[in-house]
Amino acid sequence: MKVEIVSPEQKLLEAEVEMVAAPGVNGEFEMLENHAPIISLLQKGFIRIKGKNIKIDEDLEEKFIFEKDQIKLPVNGGALEMKNNHVIILVE
Repeated sequence: MKVEIVSPEQKLLEAEVEMVAAPGVNGEFEMLENHAPIISLLQKGFIRIKGKNIKIDEDLEEKFIFEKDQIKLPVNGGALEMKNNHVIILVE
């Protein structure tokens, strides 16, 4: 599935991924390919992303936390929409 993460200043990430987890206002939730359509507000926490060969621009690498099997992005809030295997995340 495709994920796009956008802040007011710039696009932080656009990639094909296997999994996205987000800190929804009612708790963290995880989306895999063919997930049902969803719209959610986000609270402070981490967006977690799993995938192979995810490329992040060098000038944006300091915004992400790299772990052995996932990438994490700290966020203060935002909104997320998932439909047709395309996740768009607007972050603060």
